[in-house]
Amino acid sequence: MEAVILAAGMGTRLGSLVPKPLTSIQNEKTVLYLQVEKLLKRKEIHNIFVVVGYKKEIIMELFPDLLFVYNSAYARTNTAKSLLAALQKIEDDVIWLNGDVYFDSEILNLMLEPQESTCLVNLSECNAEEVKYNLTSDGYIKYISKNVESPMGEALGINVINKNDLENFRDELATVHEGEYFEKALENLTLAGKLKLKPIDVGNYFCREIDFEEDLHAVQKYHRNRKH
Repeated sequence: MEAVILAAGMGTRLGSLVPKPLTSIQNEKTVLYLQVEKLLKRKEIHNIFVVVGYKKEIIMELFPDLLFVYNSAYARTNTAKSLLAALQKIEDDVIWLNGDVYFDSEILNLMLEPQESTCLVNLSECNAEEVKYNLTSDGYIKYISKNVESPMGEALGINVINKNDLENFRDELATVHEGEYFEKALENLTLAGKLKLKPIDVGNYFCREIDFEEDLHAVQKYHRNRKH
């Protein structure tokens, strides 16, 4: 298995002067540092690819042992095209995550155990900015976007694509508009019956994307208080 971290965006909503994945959670421990630390502990993950764009040199200097993919069009594209750039270099199972998501390491056990494509979700009420989902009658993801009617909860930004689904997923990522999130390609495939995407309930584990100051403060508080 390979891992991909999407870290090319500008993170304008948080108002940071550095790439959002370099936001400090505790002293020198940034979001990206903690993600990499948890992924490196997994023996089944061979390589970590980081898709960079905005102020890429800072990230590359801080993590010289990782593999980097440059999205030169980061200012006008979204996560679909960043992910596609990384997947062009991969032929194995892939776990990928947004570069602004903080998560308990135990979540990786949940995501990697099934031998199929998976999507980490919760059961909750959602606001307009969150990526939402609902399910088919047999319990797989049907719709996954910011505009889902009667959503069951939020998709949390950590996903696995099985290598058997990889070619179709790459083709769909190439087809969607450059401004789309990667979830658009997933949804196109689920609705067409070309992908069975298993929802993985986060349960009582902690996982939160850092979009706004309130998210950052919640993550920092959790990280300070959790047992290490």
